[in-house]
Amino acid sequence: MNDRIRSREVRLIGPTGDQLGIKAAPEALRMARGLDLDLVEVAPNANPPVCRIMDYGKFKYEEGQKAKDARRKSTNVTVKEVKYRPKIGIGDFDTKTRNVIRFIDEGHKVKVTLQFRGREMAHPELGTKILDDVIDAVGPAAKVDTRARLEGRSMTMVLSPDKKAQEAIKKAAADAEREALESAKQEAVAEKEVEGEPNAEDENVENGG
Repeated sequence: MNDRIRSREVRLIGPTGDQLGIKAAPEALRMARGLDLDLVEVAPNANPPVCRIMDYGKFKYEEGQKAKDARRKSTNVTVKEVKYRPKIGIGDFDTKTRNVIRFIDEGHKVKVTLQFRGREMAHPELGTKILDDVIDAVGPAAKVDTRARLEGRSMTMVLSPDKKAQEAIKKAAADAEREALESAKQEAVAEKEVEGEPNAEDENVENGG
């Protein structure tokens, strides 16, 4: 990548996938740096090697996400269970709910169980509120497969991943990151331009003013 490319010539692909022909490696590197991007060898065994102008950091991130998604899809979907109590404290609620979110993100279904004891059975509305709070905390990444229902001394519901919503959330996060990177690049370019502008006082001195 970049200065570590040893070939004298490379077959160059632009950042949008356009073929730019065979270029001298130093020229290809200058073109990449002129766009504030990287020169990456994508087919080192070709003759000449094929290089592409790209944002290498973004490329590695996207490749990591693809690998993560592939691992998630290959994982056997199981039903995880997370148990709550009607009078659960805020700290315990947050901890258990983070587990629910993690299981959903990993592609599992989650059975949320609320366990009643003694006189708590007289107040099922407390259980319903806890389960509603769990749904609110998990957000759009999950959908309710089985609504809350009372079975003996337990109230249960089943959540499963909402894949379309999860993809939309990921896309929104990726778009936000891309916009942030673009904004940072523009700010860096603007700072360089400001640094390169001659100082008015220096100009007066040079002109004898």
